Amino acid sequence: MTKSKLPLPGMAAISLWMLALALIGVLGVLTGHYPPGGARVGILILCTVFAVAALGLIRLRRWGWALALGAVFCCICFGCYNLFRFHQAQWGVMIVINLVFFLYLVRSEVIERLR
Repeated sequence: MTKSKLPLPGMAAISLWMLALALIGVLGVLTGHYPPGGARVGILILCTVFAVAALGLIRLRRWGWALALGAVFCCICFGCYNLFRFHQAQWGVMIVINLVFFLYLVRSEVIERLR
């Protein structure tokens, strides 16, 4: 059986999700929603990693998969921090979404599709 050159629908959805998160972060920096200085630089670096991971994942690269897996895991950790430290319940939705993405990315069908 030949290997398909198209990403799975879930991989495309995860890539779009990460591109949307990167865009939201950049817009937040540009509109001044974050304090000036190191926080803005850190957010821009994180947004860059999200965008590169999304593009690598959609191109079916193993490094894109690894970056996407790391980015989703970091989002889970950050969501748990906000949920338990600041009692912000809306982060529970983000935790569940990112957990579903993490579990999808570690499936054998997804790993087999990568080059």
